Amino acid sequence: MRRIIVGTGTCGVAAGADKVLDALGKAVVERDAADKVELGETGCIGMCFREPLVEVREPDGASVIYGDIDPEKAIRILDEHGIAGKPIEEWIVKGDAFECADDELFENQYRVVLRNCGIIDPDSIDEYIEKGGYVALKKVITESTPEEVIAEITKSGLRGRGGAGFPTGLKWKLARGNEADKKYVVCNADEGDPGAFMDRSTLEGDPHAILEGMAICAYAIGVDEGYIYCRAEYPKAVKRLIRSIGIAEERGFLGKNIMGTDFSLELHVKEGAGAFVCGEETALLRSIEGKRGMPRIRPPYPAEKGLWGKPTNINNVETYANVPWIIREGGEKFAAMGTEKSKGSKVFALAGKIVRGGLVEVPMGITINDVIQKVGGGIPGGKQPKAVQMGGPSGGCIPVELWNTPIDYDSINSTGAIMGSGGMVVMDETTCMVDVARFFLEFTQRESCGKCTFCRVGTMRMLELLERICAGEGVEGDIEKLEDLSRKVIETSLCGLGQTAPNPVLTTIEYFRDEYEAHIKEKRCPAGVCKALIRYEIIADKCIGCTLCAKKCPTDAISGERKEVHVIDQDKCTKCGVCFNVCPVDAIKVE
Repeated sequence: MRRIIVGTGTCGVAAGADKVLDALGKAVVERDAADKVELGETGCIGMCFREPLVEVREPDGASVIYGDIDPEKAIRILDEHGIAGKPIEEWIVKGDAFECADDELFENQYRVVLRNCGIIDPDSIDEYIEKGGYVALKKVITESTPEEVIAEITKSGLRGRGGAGFPTGLKWKLARGNEADKKYVVCNADEGDPGAFMDRSTLEGDPHAILEGMAICAYAIGVDEGYIYCRAEYPKAVKRLIRSIGIAEERGFLGKNIMGTDFSLELHVKEGAGAFVCGEETALLRSIEGKRGMPRIRPPYPAEKGLWGKPTNINNVETYANVPWIIREGGEKFAAMGTEKSKGSKVFALAGKIVRGGLVEVPMGITINDVIQKVGGGIPGGKQPKAVQMGGPSGGCIPVELWNTPIDYDSINSTGAIMGSGGMVVMDETTCMVDVARFFLEFTQRESCGKCTFCRVGTMRMLELLERICAGEGVEGDIEKLEDLSRKVIETSLCGLGQTAPNPVLTTIEYFRDEYEAHIKEKRCPAGVCKALIRYEIIADKCIGCTLCAKKCPTDAISGERKEVHVIDQDKCTKCGVCFNVCPVDAIKVE
């Protein structure tokens, strides 16, 4: 029997996957085709730019994926491929026996964390087991000592994928070495970076991989209780985690006496309330305890004194998802990927001005340029690439001149950015770098818990300077003030939020200082973004007098007779850009 599988991750649902699935369900009933096709769901395979996605899987395992599907197309897929067995080639975006325009997306990937995402039904523990699920857990609790498990993770060279890149094996060793009557294991699933969705897709697409990874960690450290701290803005991930924990307990992979051994582990899901600062581990622990999410001074580190004062190990979603694969395949195989100091693969969320926006997993050591140009398909619309923001609000903007930088912790840090959890926001020539710095600083200033004076007040002063520059009111010395405040915020803030908040400002000043100077000295925005510094003009030689711009202008700022050159009244123009977007002959210019 053929299976028709709809990608119902959050990205798919946002594009209309629920409607597609509903239409297919009704059509199967209407055609009395339940004996010919079986409907199913899966998570995100990474092709977010092609959502909604519908896969048709043959009984022998052969598969094709159709992209940009609506309910009408889905019904045709059901009739022609699902029932009649004839693929619709023009809609196929990925297929075992077909050449597709987006094949390059997968050719340069090596999927460890995403090995099951978009492949299995995330609600089916049986499908996870068929893919080798819980084999690693059984292996460690029946064949290995905790010390041997830690040694294998250490051998792999796995570093924490949450941003700091601390060696995972060492972290586990420290937590195991701290004796206590109670210890905890915690998963940081509080993914709050703008443009980042790696953890969400993994939680939605392969929840049992995280549960198995946490269970292996718990065994290695000597833990019988743990928490997954997941942001409430991920309702599908939260529901899927709760359901998966219950199923795993029923099947004996969690709970008391796992697989008939003396090892037990009880896991809970704690929903975060959307505070970005709770991504910092000590603030996260306070939030689990029911306190206000504010960081505390370290040391002591959580491995010594964490949740409720007990030794606690914290890793993020991607780190735990790597663990079962490492145990099953061996630490040496994982270490064979990547670079000397950055082993394995890394998941990235590609967003912004890029052709193939979505989720990818590439070997460490690949260049930024290869990820953006080869995997991501480059910049759309023939625009020129300009920069990429890595590391979210805590990261920095890397100019196109440095895109040959290999992706590893040390190399990325040398640019002034950070690896972060894996957000990669691509920018083209139409992006104003001063406005980008303002956007990210506005985010971190708003998300500051307020505990540290320079983080609370210093970021506000920096934001005021950036807003003034974008408004055309910048003055000589503002750049130097921004640099001075940045250094002080970094040096005097307690946690990673404040210590990295100035990164977008410092990197844009370092690599795009000319744009700051144009805003301040020339009262001009080179990218044509900052409204106070631009004006829209109609090019007389190009205007055909179609009146479209005048009809669409919300303030009636454009006048002119049909088939005659039109004029923009600058006093009425709000610089909304509607005329620029609707002009059929590119007769509107931005100055």
